[in-house]
Amino acid sequence: MKNLPDCPVETTLKLIGDKWKVLIIRDLLTGTKRFNELMKSVTGITQKVLTSNLRAMENDGLLSRKVYPQVPPKVEYTLTDTGYSLKPILDSMLLWGTEYKNNLS
Repeated sequence: MKNLPDCPVETTLKLIGDKWKVLIIRDLLTGTKRFNELMKSVTGITQKVLTSNLRAMENDGLLSRKVYPQVPPKVEYTLTDTGYSLKPILDSMLLWGTEYKNNLS
C-alpha cells in the first residue's frame, strides 16, 4: 500500500490537489476521452504535463488507459469507479465557485 498521510483531507489533496488533475477528472466525468480531446478541453496544459498527470492518475487508480493495437495508436482514458467517486467533490466545487462568482458582482 502507498505511503499515504494519516489525515484524509491531506490524502485527497495528495491525489487531486493539482489543478490539472481536477480539470482532467472534470472532463472525464462526461465519459471516455482520447488524449487529443483532453489536450483541447484542458486549456493551457502542455502535452508533457498532461502525459505526466494521466500516468500519475492511472497509478493512483483514478483512471484507466486502454490502448488499441492500430497505427497510429489509439489510446482512451476512462475514470475508474474510484475516480468517478470524486464527482460529489467536483459538484461541490462547481456550486461553491458559482456562488462565489455571483457574490462578487
